[in-house]
Amino acid sequence: MRVLVLVAPGQGAQTPGFLTPWLDLPGAADRIAAWSDAIEFDLAHYGTKADADEIRDTAVAQPLLVAAGLLSAAALGDVRPGAVAGHSVGEITVAAVAGVLDEVAALGFVRTRGLAMAEAAAVTETGMSAVLGGDPDQVVAHLESLGLTAANVNGAGQIVAAGTAEQLAALAENKPEKARVIALKVAGAFHTHHMAPAVATLQEAAENLTVSDPVLPYISNKDGRTVSTGDQVIARLVGQVANPVRWDLCMETFKDQGVSALIEVCPGGTLTGLAKRALPGVQTLALKTPDDLDAARTLVAEHSA
Repeated sequence: MRVLVLVAPGQGAQTPGFLTPWLDLPGAADRIAAWSDAIEFDLAHYGTKADADEIRDTAVAQPLLVAAGLLSAAALGDVRPGAVAGHSVGEITVAAVAGVLDEVAALGFVRTRGLAMAEAAAVTETGMSAVLGGDPDQVVAHLESLGLTAANVNGAGQIVAAGTAEQLAALAENKPEKARVIALKVAGAFHTHHMAPAVATLQEAAENLTVSDPVLPYISNKDGRTVSTGDQVIARLVGQVANPVRWDLCMETFKDQGVSALIEVCPGGTLTGLAKRALPGVQTLALKTPDDLDAARTLVAEHSA
């Protein structure tokens, strides 16, 4: 049996100008313009002309990532993967792909999310650092001893720590045994208690959403479980901003479900990199530019149910 999973990356995957080649696809520029008007945010500008510092801003990065993911997923054509999953804000991308929200509603929701998380992040100087290697249990215990949170447990030897600037500086000086620490280009301690104010904002926004049950198996990064109702998906999207991402458990579910191929929507690369290390034998493809679409369609044809 062959099973294809479509995945969407989280914040930090964006790079300056990454949307530029996608706007050359037929109808893409008009679609981006319509979305921009709907959410009062210039997606084309930020995706083509803004520099690294501008798109590092949480309020900018999040709607940009979801828009790029939706645009590239649509460019694949009529695809029905065996499952979908997203890392952090990528869960909103796949919620739209799975039909839980329409595209405009998803972009409006992520616009609210980005603004709320940026506001929460501004209260205290916080950030995130990747911890690569080391024993996972020892790494988590070490982070907790420094007052940090294991905000992303990504599998493949990668855990992302989140906390205050002082706590992260202490981590850089006092690394876990046999581990490297790399500061990430994100502007807050996402998926921790520092984001609690954003939860209330998103809960209020969620009350105005029109929600449908997913038409595709939707694997939640809260615990790697498949969520079957739209209301459950939205509840998890709301709480997710202040809770850890368990991408390791998502990949365990991929194994259990016999996933044979994984396609990561634009700006792909991060999740395919994790899959190459944690899911040997699974074919992977990252959608970076439209040049990757033909290979992706071939993979879809070979692995779709």
